Amino acid sequence: MKNKLVTLIGGGGFLGRYVAQDLLATGARLRIAQRDPRAAYFLRPLAALGQVQFVAADVRKPDTIARAVEGADAVVNLVGTMKDFAAVQADGARHVAEAAARAAVGSLVHVSAIGADADSPSRYGRTKGEGEAAVGAAFPAAAIVRPSIMFGREDGFINRFAAMIAGPLPLWVPMPVLRPREKFQPVYVGDVAAAIATALRDPAAAAGQTFELGGPDVIAMGDLIRWITRTIGRDRAIVELPDLVGSLISFAGFLPGAPITRDQWLMLQVDNVVAPGAATLADLGVKPTPLDTVAPGWLVQYRRHGRFTTTTAAA
Repeated sequence: MKNKLVTLIGGGGFLGRYVAQDLLATGARLRIAQRDPRAAYFLRPLAALGQVQFVAADVRKPDTIARAVEGADAVVNLVGTMKDFAAVQADGARHVAEAAARAAVGSLVHVSAIGADADSPSRYGRTKGEGEAAVGAAFPAAAIVRPSIMFGREDGFINRFAAMIAGPLPLWVPMPVLRPREKFQPVYVGDVAAAIATALRDPAAAAGQTFELGGPDVIAMGDLIRWITRTIGRDRAIVELPDLVGSLISFAGFLPGAPITRDQWLMLQVDNVVAPGAATLADLGVKPTPLDTVAPGWLVQYRRHGRFTTTTAAA
């Protein structure tokens, strides 16, 4: 990848920053393209002089994407959303793939998600599936990666629950859990980034394939919340809510501060795990990282006394 120009669309996001670090280490040149490029300036210290540039681009505006991919050797579309589904995840994915094809880009990696399905009852899953179809039609050699829930220091999943458990409410107030038997296969964000970097380094081996990326552990939602509770040393009770209650709560998801939206509730009706027979991290030469080997390192911030918490209290 040395000296090759890679456009990272959404490169300043959670996954994008890890992909950027991997590619910069190989000597690649990066073009970080996103709606507000200033939000990605924190990547500057990681690069050598002239190794990274920043441009404004919006997947909903094809002309901005065309400029962002012009002259690139490879493109990675990292953009996703939890609200403007069709415009970003379906039409936006098509705009990226069509622009990459017109610019004769050598390789394209499209980041989707486990659960992507054009027939999904959730708009998130449905538009992810439509986006994959659009990418395949416009750029048949594209590699598609479908991560499960990603975890890492800056994630919005493990950290969200840890913050709720460690929140200001007294410990006797229980933590409600929706869909406690729903299964996840959380994957370390660094492993997903390594998989994307591998697909770019050897595009012929990944061309036209779909990879489902999950970690080594399959865990139910209720068990995950209990693990977080133990890890941060908080003795908070867990209450598993019945599905009827969870469904009713989700109908109020449009309200500010609502714990879950209706679309997220629909997504939770299907386990978020790697499908049998799917190509995985192993096919890209990446050994998956267990959650409990890295997460405690940053979850320490949610302990009552941080790093000064005793081992016994945090066990």
